Amino acid sequence: MAKAKIRGIDDITAKFIEVTPGRAPFYESGVRDPLEDWEAQTVAAAAAFKAAVSAADIGKRFAGGARRAGTSKWQRKAIDVGVDRFGPGVLAAEADFKAGFDPFHSVITATEIPDRKPRGDPANYDRVKKIGEALFKKRLALIGAGGA
Repeated sequence: MAKAKIRGIDDITAKFIEVTPGRAPFYESGVRDPLEDWEAQTVAAAAAFKAAVSAADIGKRFAGGARRAGTSKWQRKAIDVGVDRFGPGVLAAEADFKAGFDPFHSVITATEIPDRKPRGDPANYDRVKKIGEALFKKRLALIGAGGA
């Protein structure tokens, strides 16, 4: 039996770094005109998603993936890539943020809460609970899982 032949890891990495950034137009084209509709395919994958997150060893897999990546990789990537993208990402999200938060803003402003009690009074938690329950109900309604 012969061993599989493949270029060295340094050669493969160098080609990846040299060639891949120039493929951004192909990425954009694929996003603008996908072969399959993202929403339809995602909805169709609901059963596969449920099976995946319900697997008997999912906790072990999840923890193993986190350990494999480690804090140092997460931190390096968050700093090297995330910092530069953070501000432009926030600016690009303005309309989505407003549209996404507006239903919850409406719920908060429409929710009647008990009067505030003196500082430290346990009854003050009822104010938070009323808002939390109303927001959760709205969230379920928005994702089509019940609620108002």
